[in-house]
Amino acid sequence: MGKIVTLGEIMLRLSPAGYDRFVQAKQFNAFYGGSEANVAVSLANFGKEVSYVTKLPENAIAQCAINELRKYGVNTNDIVKGGNRIGLYFCENGESQRPAKLVYDRKDSAIAQAKREDFDWDKIFDGADWFHFSGITPALSEECAKITLDAVKAAKKKGLTISVDLNYRETLWDAATFSKAIRELLEYCDVALGSIEEAQMAIGENSNANCNDLLKKLVEKFNLKYATIILRNRFTAEDVDWTAVLYDGKDFYNSKKYDIHVVDNIGGGDAFAASLIYAITSKLSNQEIIEFATAGSCLKYSMNGDVNLSTADEVINLMNSDGSGKVSR
Repeated sequence: MGKIVTLGEIMLRLSPAGYDRFVQAKQFNAFYGGSEANVAVSLANFGKEVSYVTKLPENAIAQCAINELRKYGVNTNDIVKGGNRIGLYFCENGESQRPAKLVYDRKDSAIAQAKREDFDWDKIFDGADWFHFSGITPALSEECAKITLDAVKAAKKKGLTISVDLNYRETLWDAATFSKAIRELLEYCDVALGSIEEAQMAIGENSNANCNDLLKKLVEKFNLKYATIILRNRFTAEDVDWTAVLYDGKDFYNSKKYDIHVVDNIGGGDAFAASLIYAITSKLSNQEIIEFATAGSCLKYSMNGDVNLSTADEVINLMNSDGSGKVSR
């Protein structure tokens, strides 16, 4: 198995301690993360060779982000240096019926100001077998949309498997623009994951189609090898049930459902994406693929920060358990 490459924006996240509101904060805890960066770290923790691609300024804070990636074994050699700033976001944890709140400060970040000529995709994809991106990256700027399209075209030409987390963000673009852009990118993809709403936008219809119908339409419309939809029911800011469905063009595979008490709401979908990629590249059975992906994302919700710090063995242990969290001795 060759290396896995991910492309996206890594940001500095600042959060008040515990469940304090922004207005109460006297200090902030710092984390580094972003959808594809979170995927890269999780895959590295699972033991995969992974390289992360972005653009960051040459300053001490950006270097901290790079160091954080390196700490977990992510290759950062293809990070382009330049631009003026790293993106920021502020995260206030939710509690009970009060939802989490996010405030973004990412305008004119280095990656949002990146140019197509900054990235040599032939070099970046040398020795790679898999490329992953999300719907966030092409939303950062018109040039980022072109960069992402360049990347999927180059990856397809070199025979890589390509996965996308649909990841619609209404603060970055409207639904119609997202739908048009993501459909063009999906033409090059092999694996897609997202929510029911994101699948509807990708297909281009607002219907009452159920999860299985949407998965079937996704696979048929874009000739995908796999499509998955995450299903969640949120009861409070801290309590959610979580399951997922996988479709391979012939059969549907349903994971077990987890009742989760959430420590940190950020990064569950990214952990799912990383776990899905790990399971596919490790040649697990289709039922094991969706079970591993769902269990991996479940574990992420038990830890602070953006990234899933679980090992593959820990995910497998949860897969094979009753989900009770019994002490491991």
